[in-house]
Amino acid sequence: MTDHPVRLRPEIAALPAYRQGKHAGDDAFKLSSNENPFEPLPGVVEAVQASVGFNRYPDASAARLRARLAEKFGVTDDAVHIAAGSVSILFQLAQATSGPGDEIVFSWRSFEAYPSLATIAGATGVPVPNTPAGGHDLDAMAAAITDRTRMVIVCTPNNPTGPVVTQAAFDAFLAKIPADVLVVLDEAYIEFATAPDTVHGEVVLAAGHPQVVLLRTFSKAYGLAGLRVGYAIGDPRILAAARSTGIPLSVTAQAEEAALASLDAEDELRARVAVISARRDALVERLRAAGWDVPDAQGNFVWLPAGERTAEVAAAFDAAGLIVRPFAGDGVRISVGEQESIDRVVEVASAVAPR
Repeated sequence: MTDHPVRLRPEIAALPAYRQGKHAGDDAFKLSSNENPFEPLPGVVEAVQASVGFNRYPDASAARLRARLAEKFGVTDDAVHIAAGSVSILFQLAQATSGPGDEIVFSWRSFEAYPSLATIAGATGVPVPNTPAGGHDLDAMAAAITDRTRMVIVCTPNNPTGPVVTQAAFDAFLAKIPADVLVVLDEAYIEFATAPDTVHGEVVLAAGHPQVVLLRTFSKAYGLAGLRVGYAIGDPRILAAARSTGIPLSVTAQAEEAALASLDAEDELRARVAVISARRDALVERLRAAGWDVPDAQGNFVWLPAGERTAEVAAAFDAAGLIVRPFAGDGVRISVGEQESIDRVVEVASAVAPR
């Protein structure tokens, strides 16, 4: 193929595309994408099937879902923003706040989209190493903030390592952040967190911190990953700016119906989350007994810090019909899936444990 004369932004041309978790065959367990192993909550499939009119555009603002979430969080409708997954809102917030010469600070390793969203916005990503325990080093993150910083992302529970940020630690961190810097509290996995001192976005917003935007999703605990719907709660002015950068009409009517139906099944949601959290805790105990130094796991996944052996360890799981998520040079993330997968995970992990 000959060179094409069209000029591309070099940083975008060099940017790797988002790498989705590998799909599994019929005889394998897919534990690579932190998906919920349960079927949709009661009433969800029926709500989607009853949603007709595929020839019509959806409500661009997802007004009914916004109103429902506003009621749930005790805010006004304009303090809620809906998009095709919380990751979409992350990119919108980056573009609304940051451009060439600006900086976005985040912990690393954390959600793999964070470096990309800074690059796409034209800004500079500032990764701050995790603590040895796999959590956020909030003191170092605060120290990394300069007059060029426009956005800081705090991921809790941290994906892919698992630990949470505590309420006390976040409060102390927030006290150090300039008022004109956006702080994004990314809580995609918060429903699975059982640590009693975990920070919760509702508490932060209720305390009156307009620079904080809370992000959550229906993809994980609610099991709607395939329908792509997430939301933000925060200052209406900030969310309006984010909304203006987004692709219009990206949340389908079917996704909105599914989210509304899911909110009607909160009791069943809590029961399922409790099962997954208990399954996770039991898995962590067995992996530690096998010799792995597993960080505190508060999402629906566990982390094996395999370091330079990451490719080797991931290959062993793959050979056993367990599709996991390797992060080159760092470790392997394993989603908590079907109960039937747990013994096989422990068996493979034991065979490749550090000696």
